Amino acid sequence: MKVLPCDLEGLLLIEPRVFGDARGFFLETWNERRYSEAGIRGPFVQDNLSFSRRGAVRGLHFQNPSAQGKLVYVLQGEVFDVAVDLRRSSPTFGRWYGVTLSADNKRQLYIPPGFAHGFAVVSETALFAYKCTAFYAPEHETTLLWNDPDLAIPWPVEDPVLSEKDRQGLRLRDLPEEKLFP
Repeated sequence: MKVLPCDLEGLLLIEPRVFGDARGFFLETWNERRYSEAGIRGPFVQDNLSFSRRGAVRGLHFQNPSAQGKLVYVLQGEVFDVAVDLRRSSPTFGRWYGVTLSADNKRQLYIPPGFAHGFAVVSETALFAYKCTAFYAPEHETTLLWNDPDLAIPWPVEDPVLSEKDRQGLRLRDLPEEKLFP
């Protein structure tokens, strides 16, 4: 597999090795030894699947405390995936990184604890998978406003479909300091 560092420290873009022939393909989505050698360490304690329709925007979510690292990828369809650095001590605090993840490109993104995460569905539907290093703790979850003008993320959807929680997200400048990461 190829492991490509991203513009924000700690984010890693993974291009798994794909073995294909006339029958289809095979690839490893997780191998503790290989991923650990690349700097991605668990333990991963929860796997999630999300099915969404075109135009859905999910996020930008994070937990603090109980911060989650996430290894994300798309099983069907295509998404624009975004991570926002919320680590106050980071030189890239408040910056975002976006990448297309799809069933076709088979890329994965590792998002360490300390980031908000979200995605927009650009295909008809998408089946999105993620492994998490901490259990979901709704009492510790916060939503960063997906379209915060200070972040200026160029979401590739014109009329997004949002949950009420995502509509009510906070701007980065309005996040309580105790919700941010050291």
